[in-house]
Amino acid sequence: MKQFSLIRIDDRLIHGQIATQWLKYAHGNKVLIIDDKVPEQPMQVRILKAAAPPGIKVIIKNVADGIEYCKKDSKPDESIVMLVKVPEVIENLVDAGVDIKTVILGGMGFKEGKKRLNKNVSAFPEEIECMKRLASKGINIYYHLVPEEAPQSLDKVLKGE
Repeated sequence: MKQFSLIRIDDRLIHGQIATQWLKYAHGNKVLIIDDKVPEQPMQVRILKAAAPPGIKVIIKNVADGIEYCKKDSKPDESIVMLVKVPEVIENLVDAGVDIKTVILGGMGFKEGKKRLNKNVSAFPEEIECMKRLASKGINIYYHLVPEEAPQSLDKVLKGE
């Protein structure tokens, strides 16, 4: 099974903080994006691949293909950073048997119907319930915007602290 140096929920996927900080922090040399819509958008795929730093391979899969990819053996030189937009993708992976122990909650932008949890995270009620289910399965979820800041527990984020 693939091993991941970092797993992050961030609706922007690859952006400045990922490219300049998180990939270095995790010593990542591959980015795995799992999302059912992104692979169907050729322009978005090109933009995401272009946003990655030189030498970083970007792999984009839908959820079903992502599950199969995650179940393959890791290569000795792989250091994979997984990025997803929503917690439901993580739950699908876990329910399919993918070994996930820790998830970093990054940016989830505000939209109508979402509850603002802090300045960078807003979630629909079903996303909040999904994060709670993941935590109840023993998965450590915490908010961590950038590596040099202190992480916050999911409980604190959900309480709006």
